[in-house]
Amino acid sequence: MNAPNTSGLIQANGSLTEPGYMPGWANDFETEALPDALPRGMNSPQKCNYGLYGEQLSGTAFTANPPERTWSYRIRPSVKHSARYARIDLPYWKSAPNVVDNVTSLGQYRWDAIPHSGEHLTWLTGMRTMTTAGDVNIQVGMASHVYLVTQSMKDAYFFSADSELLVVPQEGRLRFATELGIIDVEPKEIAILPRGLVYRVEVLDGPCRGFVCENYGQKFELPARGPIGANCMANPRDFKVPVAAFEDREVPSTLTVKWCGQFHETQIGQSPLDVVAWHGNYAPYKYDLRTYCPVGAILFDHPDPSIFTVLTAPSGVPGTANIDFVLFRERWLVAENTFRPPWYHKNIMSELMGNIYGQYDAKPQGFVPGGMSLHNMMLPHGPDREAFEKASNANLGPDKLDRTMSFMFETRFPQHLTEFAGKEAPLQDDYIDCWDSLEKKFDGTPGKK
Repeated sequence: MNAPNTSGLIQANGSLTEPGYMPGWANDFETEALPDALPRGMNSPQKCNYGLYGEQLSGTAFTANPPERTWSYRIRPSVKHSARYARIDLPYWKSAPNVVDNVTSLGQYRWDAIPHSGEHLTWLTGMRTMTTAGDVNIQVGMASHVYLVTQSMKDAYFFSADSELLVVPQEGRLRFATELGIIDVEPKEIAILPRGLVYRVEVLDGPCRGFVCENYGQKFELPARGPIGANCMANPRDFKVPVAAFEDREVPSTLTVKWCGQFHETQIGQSPLDVVAWHGNYAPYKYDLRTYCPVGAILFDHPDPSIFTVLTAPSGVPGTANIDFVLFRERWLVAENTFRPPWYHKNIMSELMGNIYGQYDAKPQGFVPGGMSLHNMMLPHGPDREAFEKASNANLGPDKLDRTMSFMFETRFPQHLTEFAGKEAPLQDDYIDCWDSLEKKFDGTPGKK
């Protein structure tokens, strides 16, 4: 059979522009944009319907348990979307190791929101790396970025061989037109783009700003809930995977690949988003952070922030993540006789936080929406004086933290600042001063508080 000639994205629901989704976490999904495009009972028939090519995308080694792979049935095999490559430079997108001398001295850091410059910036040219950790060449660690996007990619496509990307919008709306379908994201949602997946990024409502965690290591998974049990936190049914969509457009196009921290570009004669049908468990997905069900103390004490983990990327050390993605959203505080904000601490993990909207309870001043902070491994941090005094003297009735949403990219590795983060981004030079006014309250009188 011959595939009909189409000019845009076609989906199973017949729409040209609106995305559709399938619910569930780590399912073996199947979806087709044309009837009977999926072979039945086998993966690689001698001849596929509509003259399609069968191709597998593997996200793990073949012998991994369970393997993560997706079979796609496409108009052209991917080798036709790859020609001779030329090295290009994207100077603001950095990969680990990226240890830069004399960027700034060691310390606790906080930044204001990175402003829009008025430049025309795409997903590739608007990426600004803030920190790197680990080593992309041995697939360990991560990088954190801020994206500033004002312009859609036109006949241009991208994939990363280095990493999966966790995208956290803070302003504006983006569309990821991928090989396996369309994902639209807005603030209070996240998207995951797997390693090796080709996509184009379009601006639906701009300008767009947000955060990206680039995961070099094992892919994100749901955390083990332990004694929490089967419910709460992020529930599997709230994750959404796109239905099949494809483009059959013969137009000069550019494909950029990130490989071992380098960027390479090739020119092709068509859109690579030509998967008509697919089945498998390796796919992009989105998640609405408003569906995250937090749990917490209902009698006394402040639990570890790990109870707010949405996704985790494991390392080789059990219980110690390559990356944890942690969410601090609206919730009730009810603990008795308890200092309710996060306590003062030093941590083997390095914590990069971002503010999506509202006011964070441990830092009521200075941590602005769109802003970030970094508390590296074993550097002390905690509430400023205003937060400490308020929490120490509060009437401890039920109190709702409302209109707030912040997150944390936490890693077992030290996070090194890029030159952009240390010299160009709006670093708050006075952040360390937020603890200056903490008073000595020690009184040796027995029994006195």
